[in-house]
Amino acid sequence: MPQLSTLLQKSALVLVLLGAVGMVSSMFLGTADVVGTQFLGVPVPGALEITESTMVLIVFGALAFAQMQRAHIRVEILHGYAGPRTKAFMDAVTHLVALVFFALLAWQGISELGYSWEIREATMGTVRFPLYPARFLLVVGTVLLLVQLALDVISDLGRMWRGEPPPPPPGPTLTGGELPQGI
Repeated sequence: MPQLSTLLQKSALVLVLLGAVGMVSSMFLGTADVVGTQFLGVPVPGALEITESTMVLIVFGALAFAQMQRAHIRVEILHGYAGPRTKAFMDAVTHLVALVFFALLAWQGISELGYSWEIREATMGTVRFPLYPARFLLVVGTVLLLVQLALDVISDLGRMWRGEPPPPPPGPTLTGGELPQGI
């Protein structure tokens, strides 16, 4: 299991870095498109289509990494007052629900990827941009998240059995009114 976790961490990190490259590329492309359209009267061909596809990479590429960091948004109204076993139970239920949701999303994503590949689906804009790479990235990001969620469910159930508190989130944590350095 440690080898799977290491492979998953590396894969998730690669997707996050690709997402970062996609975000920077989209930023420059969007800026060039706005400047070209507003000041030169010449838009960048395919800017919308490329930006739409990179959004899939940005969002779905970061899901597994965020789950590893336990950085997804969570409402902790009751969680903060619960004991270790109850917290582990709540985490397990949450991760199981997420596992079901994202399994359904992956299932449909795989179906859509197959169809998109079969018909060589592309955008209808000025520049025909293929859509199946974005669908592939959606499936890859979702499958990585599913593996991480499965590992988290196993971990949560183990913590519940042993009565251990949840692991602290990686990185700096804030308590009442503190601001991180530099803000």
